[in-house]
Amino acid sequence: MPHNSRSRSPLVALFADGKDGHATALEKRLEATGALVRRASLADCAFDSTYPGGIAIPGFDGLPDAALVRTIPAGSFEAVTRRLGILHGLREAGTVVWNDARAIERCVDKSTTTFLLGLAGLAVPPTWTVEDREAATAIVRRQARSVPLVLKPLFGAQGRGLRLIRDPDELPAPEEIAGVYYLQRFMGVDRGGYRDYRVFVVAGRAVAAMSRRSDNWITNVKQGGQPEPTLLDEELSRVAVRAAAAVGADFAGVDILRHAPGDALVLEVNSMPAWNGLRQVCDIDIPGAIVAALLQTLAARTPWSAVG
Repeated sequence: MPHNSRSRSPLVALFADGKDGHATALEKRLEATGALVRRASLADCAFDSTYPGGIAIPGFDGLPDAALVRTIPAGSFEAVTRRLGILHGLREAGTVVWNDARAIERCVDKSTTTFLLGLAGLAVPPTWTVEDREAATAIVRRQARSVPLVLKPLFGAQGRGLRLIRDPDELPAPEEIAGVYYLQRFMGVDRGGYRDYRVFVVAGRAVAAMSRRSDNWITNVKQGGQPEPTLLDEELSRVAVRAAAAVGADFAGVDILRHAPGDALVLEVNSMPAWNGLRQVCDIDIPGAIVAALLQTLAARTPWSAVG
């Protein structure tokens, strides 16, 4: 069971690793509300049937009321599966987990993200995911006659590992890409540079947006893309909110490509998003918005007095 509900202050686990400025900002906002917040790494947590609640988290005598997930440390398939299992377990035991393991799993796997977006009726670039190089070769021959395809790592972020594929000979060997070919039709248009949009969604509401412009077709800020202020209009808000809902994310960074109003395509949904670029071009307190929404959700299901 989570922390004693008669306490006036909720107990929040903040899962983060290393020196993470985003985690520090979340921690400060939580503390400012009067919440009790403790950092921990999922790598240090354990399933323990002798422990209250069945999950041992460093610094906790039982289970937290809520958990915020900033990072999941890298590791073997077995290790990462166990760490996600901790998040699954917390949710099943009654802890409010943002984002929970289901949303993280859906967003980490780009093929699942694209499938769920399409299932929800959202426009996405034509996409193919296969494990066989011969199958990938056939896709490239059939689909890249006039427009190249983008090969993305199935698990990857911040624009790392992206390649434009125009010819089957440009496909890497399976061992270079962990045996999975995730291919999307390249939808970018060079109009004095390339541009897309990042919209930040919290609890079903779009709270901030920016455009990202680059002379290169990869627009991620970590790859040199320049964040620019943009109007968060009805279409960007609506599409981003629906995309976050499609993967079950309580907060998310949604990447959208739009050349003109009415043609928005969802590229990706990030369930552990950073907001450095957004912070440069808008004055929205994103960590404050996440914390306020989390505590509001928690208060709606917990009979303690108001915090702060």
